[in-house]
Amino acid sequence: MTPIVLMAKRLGWFLTWGVLGLVAGTITLSSQGCSGPPLELWHTEKLTAEFTAEMADEIRTFDDYIQLEDRLFAQLEKEVYTRTETGPEYALVRYSSGSAADPQRSEPNWNRSFEFPAKKPAGGVLLLHGMSDSPYSLRALGERLNRHDYWVIGLRLPGHGTAPSGLKSISWQDMAVAVRLSMEHLASKVGQKPIHIIGYSTGAPLAIDYVLNTFEGNGSPVPASLVLISPAIGIHATAALAKWKRRLSHVPGLGRLAWLSVLPEFDPYKYNSFATNAAEQVHGLTRSVARRLAARAQSAPGEILPPTLVFKSTVDATVSTDAVVDRLLKHLKPQRHELVLFDINRFAAKSTLLISDPAPLTARLMTDKSLPFVFTLVTNENSESTSVLAHRKPPFSAEATKTEPLNLSWPQGVISLSHVALPFPPDDPLYGQGPPGKEDIIFLGQMAIQGERGLLKISSDFLMRLRYNPFYAFFETRVLEWLAGASGQTGLAAVTPVSSAGRIDGES
Repeated sequence: MTPIVLMAKRLGWFLTWGVLGLVAGTITLSSQGCSGPPLELWHTEKLTAEFTAEMADEIRTFDDYIQLEDRLFAQLEKEVYTRTETGPEYALVRYSSGSAADPQRSEPNWNRSFEFPAKKPAGGVLLLHGMSDSPYSLRALGERLNRHDYWVIGLRLPGHGTAPSGLKSISWQDMAVAVRLSMEHLASKVGQKPIHIIGYSTGAPLAIDYVLNTFEGNGSPVPASLVLISPAIGIHATAALAKWKRRLSHVPGLGRLAWLSVLPEFDPYKYNSFATNAAEQVHGLTRSVARRLAARAQSAPGEILPPTLVFKSTVDATVSTDAVVDRLLKHLKPQRHELVLFDINRFAAKSTLLISDPAPLTARLMTDKSLPFVFTLVTNENSESTSVLAHRKPPFSAEATKTEPLNLSWPQGVISLSHVALPFPPDDPLYGQGPPGKEDIIFLGQMAIQGERGLLKISSDFLMRLRYNPFYAFFETRVLEWLAGASGQTGLAAVTPVSSAGRIDGES
């Protein structure tokens, strides 16, 4: 066989397999783009009153933002709520008026931006929730901070708190502009008092993005400190594919590719369905922040971020713990920052049943003397005890120098925290350890549901995931101490660690 014939034969095989691969890929995408539960109004209705960065010339202040938000929620009522059926069979539908999952039954509606003024503010705090969440996520913490005389804003990020369709077209740049408006508003209320940003999940890189902008002269004021909760510094590499999947969703017949998941909407304050664009925006934001942090570490290593306190579970199915260390904290100025990690329950989670044990990670962090930040590990007193203590290791040390009993224990049946658990107290009326005692209001916390698999539309992952923090008292106290220290205050070291979750219906 001549070389030319052999080459032609090989080319033919390559073309054949290429065509077969293309056909198989098209069939797979078509299947993904057409299959699944039907899309509802809240998946398809575009709410035109939502804020975007292009509105910055018209929406110049936080008050303007709130007025636009009023129009947005009026549009949500008209286009979604009034067109959704009501009755007993819709009792768990978020958009069915009067249902157990209807957030409009609460006063205030915690899907909306909130502001807690202070008569004599000690400072200001901006709370930034995560992707697909709402201001409710940080409500309990905001209420506690306000009782300590902080002027608090819980910002509803654009695309959130309304309908899942809001995440189909929003950009992280829209959210960044809303953050800037909120910080300017806080500065006008507290004057020269320090202002802090607390960012949860996607709210964390948004906080960092804002700080980097201020250092570049694109915003004011510079925060006195940051508190980052389950921060989205690094996410799964497959998120990079979201951009291409979203683009393919515009092809006729592939519209379902605009969604990574389509689920029943029964959570009053969080979307269960997740738009492909949302993953694309988180990926773009985290990449932008990582790139800018690395560049600033080279150009201005002495001033990258203000004092930063990070809280993280050692196990987190959403974001990377290694990225928090390697892409963020290692770059920062020594002596000014702290990482608090919550270990798994070493009494209940036996290694033989674990897919992956985070012990190598915690061991590395506890023995690495090159780390320039304080490392605190909250873990069991020993493997035969459910009581927890905090091991504290100073910067550039190879061992913990302080161990503090927390007078807290792992609840029975809980083997670890989760990405979503950290900002919610055990008495949270929606996600907490037990229901609030009102049967006509949905409860999504510690649910003990048993039966045959495949019966419910919701996955076992949802039912298993912990949604409250059994160590919230420690978490809350550390936040208050951190803000006080960054503000130059004294006397808060003995803050009584009492949470106040309030009630969904607005009663205190």
